[in-house]
Amino acid sequence: MKFICLGYADLKKMQGYSQEELTTMMEECLAYDNELYRGGHFLGGEALQSPDRAATLRMRDGKVLVTEGPYAETTEQLGGILLLEARDLDHAVALMSKHPGVRFGPFEIRPADEAINALVATRVKAARA
Repeated sequence: MKFICLGYADLKKMQGYSQEELTTMMEECLAYDNELYRGGHFLGGEALQSPDRAATLRMRDGKVLVTEGPYAETTEQLGGILLLEARDLDHAVALMSKHPGVRFGPFEIRPADEAINALVATRVKAARA
């Protein structure tokens, strides 16, 4: 099964680390990602830039409203995603519970919706033909 792991960063907590500490922690995260890859579990991922670089879209009165910044005003903001292959949710939790990124903030782990993703893949393939 595929799982999407949403990694959140506690922005206040992050400000307490020196650049050297952040670099060391990131290297530990990347090393664990490599371990997941070697085990056939890491399918990909993306780190996100700071939430102050975001734009949020909402529909209001039939028009799209664009707001600068993240969707939620909270100390924990989405910092990145990781695509994971695991037997089931318990296995995904076990794998991610060892990830050093948990020190930055929580991970939300959700199963991918395979049926909808298959539909999207079929449409993309047809559009490229």
